[in-house]
Amino acid sequence: MPPRAAALRRLLPTHFHHPAARPAPRRPPPPPPLADEGPLPDPYALLVHDPIDLLSSLWRRAFAQPLPSPFPNLSGYASRLDLWLLSYQRACAHATGTFPPRHAVPLPTLHCLLRLRAAALRRHPAFPWGASTHLLLRSPADPPSTVPISRRKLEARFADAPPPFQDRVVQELLLLLLEPVFEPRFSPKSHAFRPGRGPHSAIRSVRSRFAAYLWFVSADLTTVVDGLSPETILSCVQKAVSDRKVLSLLKSALNAPLRPGSVPPPQKDLDGLAKKRLKRKVLRKSRKKKVLNENEPKPDPYWLRLFFGFAPEQASHVPNYGHCGIISPLLANVCLNELDWWMEEKINEYFCPSKHDSIWNEAGDAGCHNPAWPEFVPSAGKEKTRKMDFLRYGSHVLIGIRGPREDAVEIRRQLMEFCERTFGLRPENSMVEIEHITRGIEFLDHVITRRVIYPTLRYTASGGNIFSEKGVGTLLSVTASLQRCIRHFRKLELVKGDRDPEPLPCSPMLYSGQAHTNSQMNKFLETMADWYRYADNRKKIVGFCAYVIRSSLAKLYAARYRLKSRAKVYKIASRDLSRPLRESTRNDAPEYSDLLRMGLVDFIEGVQFARMSSIPSCDYTPFPTNWVPHHELLLQEYIKLQDPKFFCELHRTIKRQEISSPQDDVSEMVWYYKVHGVYGDKGSLMKAKELRNGPVANGDRQLLLDT
Repeated sequence: MPPRAAALRRLLPTHFHHPAARPAPRRPPPPPPLADEGPLPDPYALLVHDPIDLLSSLWRRAFAQPLPSPFPNLSGYASRLDLWLLSYQRACAHATGTFPPRHAVPLPTLHCLLRLRAAALRRHPAFPWGASTHLLLRSPADPPSTVPISRRKLEARFADAPPPFQDRVVQELLLLLLEPVFEPRFSPKSHAFRPGRGPHSAIRSVRSRFAAYLWFVSADLTTVVDGLSPETILSCVQKAVSDRKVLSLLKSALNAPLRPGSVPPPQKDLDGLAKKRLKRKVLRKSRKKKVLNENEPKPDPYWLRLFFGFAPEQASHVPNYGHCGIISPLLANVCLNELDWWMEEKINEYFCPSKHDSIWNEAGDAGCHNPAWPEFVPSAGKEKTRKMDFLRYGSHVLIGIRGPREDAVEIRRQLMEFCERTFGLRPENSMVEIEHITRGIEFLDHVITRRVIYPTLRYTASGGNIFSEKGVGTLLSVTASLQRCIRHFRKLELVKGDRDPEPLPCSPMLYSGQAHTNSQMNKFLETMADWYRYADNRKKIVGFCAYVIRSSLAKLYAARYRLKSRAKVYKIASRDLSRPLRESTRNDAPEYSDLLRMGLVDFIEGVQFARMSSIPSCDYTPFPTNWVPHHELLLQEYIKLQDPKFFCELHRTIKRQEISSPQDDVSEMVWYYKVHGVYGDKGSLMKAKELRNGPVANGDRQLLLDT
């Protein structure tokens, strides 16, 4: 054999040396059996339960379980093949964009799921996270390799390969098991990476609970969250989970070494010339038509990519620990839950009521203050109520303090010491700032500030004369940050400049029709109007977004139809760009109305919010004090109805108290307001009713009857 051929032969893998040893085309080789694996059971005999019913029972058990005690057994749920199949379906939806039906999963895939379950639940040896060879389960979008390659290219491909599909399936299962266990243990003031909560619930909480706070401590704990050690994470998880198999699987995911392909590369700062070259390269690629494979997920539409570009800084960062993947945000919340309950204790310790305050004299969230009304009492002072509240979104903490600045400095110092003592990391001084309400606090691309209003107070004197007097009040204001909005538009290359932004043409939609382009931008504007739903300046900020989009499309249409200016585009297509635009060289083309009647063209929607009157106003719907998501409320009601003690107590209550009509309840509320001067909650009404129907009142009533 020539030396050149021998050298090439040595570069090839061993299974390519002989033609008979090559794998069959279009079918990957089966995974090797485990050392302790016996004959596989029939998977169809194991698929006997509905996975939704299994998860519902897990959620019910987790919410009914006493919180201090850890959840006893998760291996029983982890061994269910029904949940493994559901995890596989969710992973397929992420990889291919389609959710495969349960009956369409082939038998070889079910056998692979059985092998994957056995490998994940055994403790020795640990599960092979990030494996590149001897995979137990392959992605349906992963084509089989039939072309021989050199060993060097094979090793380079393995080194830069993304995490395997089987890791995603195991992560989905861990998320399904751990999320219901930790949800009832989390603080209600944590709003990130949790079902039923999000930026809107955080903004509404700020509006309802942070009225009349003077000093704010804004802490960015991103460096602390990213630097959490596996020992710290496991110690926090063990307080709620005692299952050894689940803890062993989670420990192996945290401690397994990472490949270079598993870690996303850091973004490099490009200069102006490099940005221009990259922009031209991306534009050339966008002009080429790409045919997607059958199992390849479709890219997000343009309007959705635009909206993702408006993600706030607090919401854009997602933690990542080892091979945990999608369960990393949950683990971050588990660790920061220690901080949440420590802050709850500090809030109770700091509370100091004052007799001079008429509305801030109750502890916790029991105050009767309505945030929709102005605050007419001083916000601080030696003889005024001192109170504190906090809110956390991911790794960002916002603490509001009603008191002097010295208290804010002390809380800041205690917060940094707690992070160093609990997590082993101390946040940087520049990441924990103290700000006054008059300067404005930026949170989730909204600015929290205070407005001073001068309402007219009218009251009646003892002689019957009506007096009018100007009062001074403060009102909490939550407005959308216009500068942040301009910065996002500039990052998306839709405007240029800061003080006087100039719209740029929307070049990615250059080769799309007018109907499709307007439809895409309408979806984007509707989403932006919903994003700024709870901002005081909703009309202003949505109107600015509509102006940028409308001007950008007008410049795009002027270039496409050779109209030279936006004014000519508006003259033909009207202000909302709803009239059709035609090229000047196609004068012989039929009218748009005729083509629309024949169904040859799409209907052109006008760009929304062209008038300020069409933009919806801010949503000032009151946010309940003890608000919980709808699914948690249903779980609590279901658990209460399943408890026999609840019906015994209900029966005892009905026997002790007569059944009252709604008219009686309304009369009691009116009488309570007339006697006490304030509206009473349900507990106050029940207490007044018990006093009225107590033994003393019954004795007096009996005495009157006897006489």
